[in-house]
Amino acid sequence: MRILYAEDEFDMNKIVSAKLRGEGHSVDSCFNGDEAVALFDDHDYDLIILDVMMPGKNGYDVLRHIRGEGDLTPVLFLTAMDAVEERIRGLDSGANDYLVKPFALEELMARIRAVRRSVTRVPDSILKVADLSLDMASHKVIRAGREIKLSSKEYRLLEYLMQNAGIVLTRAQIEDQIMSYDYDGGTNVVDVYIRYLRSKIDIGSDKQLIQTVRGTGYVIRS
Repeated sequence: MRILYAEDEFDMNKIVSAKLRGEGHSVDSCFNGDEAVALFDDHDYDLIILDVMMPGKNGYDVLRHIRGEGDLTPVLFLTAMDAVEERIRGLDSGANDYLVKPFALEELMARIRAVRRSVTRVPDSILKVADLSLDMASHKVIRAGREIKLSSKEYRLLEYLMQNAGIVLTRAQIEDQIMSYDYDGGTNVVDVYIRYLRSKIDIGSDKQLIQTVRGTGYVIRS
């Protein structure tokens, strides 16, 4: 998943971000609510993790902005505010979950998995293009009965392509999905990952699913 994480405690931010990346997620981290809103406005996320008490806009303000845009991206509050009233306020404000500090990193990972399951309907968790299938719940990728192992960025790229099957995606759109916001560009990173993906998905197959649209970008179609 691509995750937005807003936490003003530097050490906490660093530790949690590292854990999330180690689990294969792409993470855009920031240290105040104003930065969180700016990132949310410029990018699409699968999950947003917010501290409540932050400089600038607090977590409730950020959540209000997100829901005010009609966006239903899952939001998990991660905060030291442990009063029952605060938990109720957070959930009633539109958050999907509320985890109190201190917490175990493995519990956070379990909460993230639970939140994702709660917003992903099982019939929609399988993406298919021709004889290629991708299970968004288990991250299992199969083509013609053969399971394919992918790195986290390769998986994210394939998932994005398959979610937009038949739609030509520009390199800029793809880069925005698979790279963190602090990536400064200037390389052919999209072409490199497309090449990696093709070597695993299309190799040995008569039908090449990942296609280049000259001058524009890439598309996956049967």
